[in-house]
Amino acid sequence: MVELVKNGFYLLEGQTIAKSGEGLPTPDEARENTIAYSILRAHNVSDNKKKLRIKFDALMSHDITYVGIIQTARASGLEKFPIPYAMTNCHNSLCAVGGTINEDDHVFGLSAAKKYGGIYVPANQAVIHQYCREAVAKCGSMILGSDSHTRYGAFGAMGVGEGGGELVKQILNNTWDTDAPEVILVWLEGEVKQGVGPHDIAISLVKAVFENGFVKNKILEFAGPGVKSLPIDFRTGIDTMTTETTCLSSIWITDDVVKEHYDAHFRSDCYKELKPGKVAWYDGMIKIDLSSEEAMIALPFHPSNAYTINEFQANPMEILRKVEANAKELFDNIDYKLTDKIKDGKVIADQGIIAGCVGGTYENLSIAANILNGQSIGNGYFTMSAYPQSMPVFMAIARDKIAEKLMEAGVVIKPAFCGPCFGAGDVPSNNGLSIRHTTRNFPNREGSKPNQGQISSVALMDARSIAATAANGGVITAATDIKYDGKIGKYVFDKSIYEKRVYYGFGKPDTSAELKLGPNITDWPKMYPMQENMLLELAAVIPDPVTTTDELIPSGETSSYRSNPLKLAEFTLSRRVPEYVGIAKAIKQKDLDRRAGNTPKDIMDALGKVGDAKDLAPKTSLGSCVVSNKPGDGSAREQAASCQKVLGGDANICYEYATKRYRSNCINWGVIPFTLAPDAKFEVKTGDFVFVPGAKRAIENGQEEIPAKVISGNKVSDINLYVKNLTPEEKIILSEGCLMNYYASKKK
Repeated sequence: MVELVKNGFYLLEGQTIAKSGEGLPTPDEARENTIAYSILRAHNVSDNKKKLRIKFDALMSHDITYVGIIQTARASGLEKFPIPYAMTNCHNSLCAVGGTINEDDHVFGLSAAKKYGGIYVPANQAVIHQYCREAVAKCGSMILGSDSHTRYGAFGAMGVGEGGGELVKQILNNTWDTDAPEVILVWLEGEVKQGVGPHDIAISLVKAVFENGFVKNKILEFAGPGVKSLPIDFRTGIDTMTTETTCLSSIWITDDVVKEHYDAHFRSDCYKELKPGKVAWYDGMIKIDLSSEEAMIALPFHPSNAYTINEFQANPMEILRKVEANAKELFDNIDYKLTDKIKDGKVIADQGIIAGCVGGTYENLSIAANILNGQSIGNGYFTMSAYPQSMPVFMAIARDKIAEKLMEAGVVIKPAFCGPCFGAGDVPSNNGLSIRHTTRNFPNREGSKPNQGQISSVALMDARSIAATAANGGVITAATDIKYDGKIGKYVFDKSIYEKRVYYGFGKPDTSAELKLGPNITDWPKMYPMQENMLLELAAVIPDPVTTTDELIPSGETSSYRSNPLKLAEFTLSRRVPEYVGIAKAIKQKDLDRRAGNTPKDIMDALGKVGDAKDLAPKTSLGSCVVSNKPGDGSAREQAASCQKVLGGDANICYEYATKRYRSNCINWGVIPFTLAPDAKFEVKTGDFVFVPGAKRAIENGQEEIPAKVISGNKVSDINLYVKNLTPEEKIILSEGCLMNYYASKKK
């Protein structure tokens, strides 16, 4: 059971809750005694307690993001990495249907590690977050990663997932800026019953807080008597999924379980005890009784669309019809069916996957092997794969005969790879239903392509229930409903694997080393600074309640082109608004014509409705704009914003941004993150214009409410746009046109 306490309170001696009391400090004073603030203050270089400027201890990237980060930093004056920067190769590990391009990126990464003093983890050695847990994280540290699931709170480290631009700032000795966040206590009580795993708790948590925004941009701090009963892998599984709550970061109390982890990884000096101070203030609480939690399933198309498995199996027809109705709103001309998975009153899955930073743990694979020991997944349509999250974990399950039990049951074991989490491996068949212990089940996240008539589905489940389902012929089964041996061995970390294969060059840059640039690794195209006024032509108007980063720039098939901005931009909104790229390109060409002195007639007509067109044209930029309700839920990938910019995008207009990281990406790429008043009526269509007079001066002066004109045919109406809470640096970045232009201007 998950209970939300929405009012603030004091936690006394880490145990007693008090709403007020004589002699207690103010909430602002007592908030400083949370674990979160003890870490934030140690990394903050700002004099303003309400406006944080954070310098991190280490950086993490993978092979979908590090090329763009390094190329951006190079263009901005990179000389060496000032803090440890680990580059893993866990996303583009497969051979690309594009020839050499993936391996070209890997070679580039190693050459950059040599030249600038970085850490390079070869393909299939570890997924990004497991390498950090095993080799980088330290109690009390802060780590910035260019991946949304950068979460290391269970190890006493605060992880933050952001777009690549924020890593560039750290590489260039700048800061990550954010408002001082609120802190929500996650209070754990009781012990989980056999059959309930970390994904069950995580899905239950996401269900309770995602839609209501209870923890958005706040820090989750885990404590309570229930923590001590949870093994480190179990804590990790919950912690990593806090990303799906839209919280800013997470942190846990540390204890002997965490100490044992650091001891086992030959990093004992990285452990220290973390706990709240004597009087700590929390802005709310999530209370979880672990003993009452059940095996869960999160149905398409979000981890919060969750039910207990027993509840789901008791009423599958009604529940799956709701999913089908949702699909009709998302996909055009697709015959989407899930109710046909019901056979004799039971739902049957086609595929099971245990993978990635949440699924492929030693504990999950061990218990799955126990459940499948002596069983068979059968020789029918049901298939199953498992991906250990690092080569040391793979070695351990091999030595302990865990892999043997899984393979004997028919499970295919594959090396460390994040592919099943973003649609680049184990893509289900058309109309297939895949049950996965991975991070997300957003539309098309599994790799299908609705614009080509393909559709399949992912439901999230814990490894325990996936194994129980596999043993039951694909009939979705809760692990709480079966008997199995819950005892597992102890994970023994073999450090020689990393010692032999990982290049550790931090502190040893070789300036004479040459970067190895394959033909697909290209520089960024020219991006223009803001002009006096801004004219936006609407290239896409998306009515959906939430627009994910997977829809803004798809994963899977695009991953091989992340080093080629022009090629990658061709995929922008391809799964949601296929016509967007052509429209945006046409708008960009019109602006190029305007800059050459040949302003197109429709632009002159639009400007003529708000002033003297001849006077306005030379000093009014033209850019495309995406209008949506709540964009940016999901991945930290900066390409969701950079691709819009490459295609000539100048702004987004919405009611709110789903995550801080997407808004930051927009700013770093010079895409102004306009918002509307909550009650504003903004009824527009593709091809309409929005004119923002004095846009540049307004941004530079920090004007948060900016009057604008909506031009729809012959009708002109007023609207107020908002750009709130920009930092001084962000104002200049937007004015200069993007982060690269900002750094280039500083060098002049």
